[in-house]
Amino acid sequence: MTRPLHAALPALLLLASPAFGQSSLGQAGSLPPPRAAAPAPPAAPAAPTAPAAAEKPPRPRPPAKAAEKPAERRGEKTAEKPPEKPAEKPLARATPTLQPRPGASNSAKPASPAAAARRKPAPAAATAAGVAAGAVAGAAVPPPPAPAAPSRPSVGPATGLPLPRFAALGSNQVNLRIGPDLRYKIEWTYQRKDLPVQIVEEHEHWRRIRDPEGTEGWVQRPLLTSRRSFLVQGEERALRSRPEANAEPVARLKPGVIGMIRHCEAESAWCEARVGDYRGWIRRSEIWGVAPDEAIN
Repeated sequence: MTRPLHAALPALLLLASPAFGQSSLGQAGSLPPPRAAAPAPPAAPAAPTAPAAAEKPPRPRPPAKAAEKPAERRGEKTAEKPPEKPAEKPLARATPTLQPRPGASNSAKPASPAAAARRKPAPAAATAAGVAAGAVAGAAVPPPPAPAAPSRPSVGPATGLPLPRFAALGSNQVNLRIGPDLRYKIEWTYQRKDLPVQIVEEHEHWRRIRDPEGTEGWVQRPLLTSRRSFLVQGEERALRSRPEANAEPVARLKPGVIGMIRHCEAESAWCEARVGDYRGWIRRSEIWGVAPDEAIN
């Protein structure tokens, strides 16, 4: 029986070796050996992100609004600096220089002597009506050309006197109208007595006149006088002691001075005149208010 035991001993040892190992290492209360962890599931692919929207370029900042100039209130007038008086021309001799009389209503320097003697009436509602009428007329068909003006008679039908002829304003308040009747609009108001004018047409007790600037209109006959006056135009003129170019000057007359004509010979280059307290002679071509070949006695 010993032989079979010896033969079965190696087999027993082989069978008992796991238990032996466990009893030698394992103790009461020890943990079981770790097991391999289950494989983790694969990570989900990241969702594609939308590309960032392109940023809009910054809007340019509007430029600062320029400070507006406050509008002038209605009815205000900007004060104007009075024009400087031109320096007078030095005189070689002690000759008096006569200045024109200032106008009663003109504060600014006039463009000409005749313009100083008149003023334009203030426009009324006719201005707005004229603008509206102009807009309507502009849209309509243009009117046909006006017929040529009839030739003016050489003799006045009311007086039988020649036309044109010179006269003078007899008042400091003379209204110039656009027609020979009080119903017509006043275009200008003259404010200078003795201003020479030229009568170019007659209609009953109305006279159509032309002033030194060429403006024409109608005035009433009682507002004119037959006194003969003249107006100095252009530049300074000399009132001389004799009807000679080299005669001594009695006075020097500025443009705009008004004088009275005393005597003119027919077709003579000189006229005898009076300006204030001064008397002398002046060339016919240097004044306005007498015809080139007219005789005044």
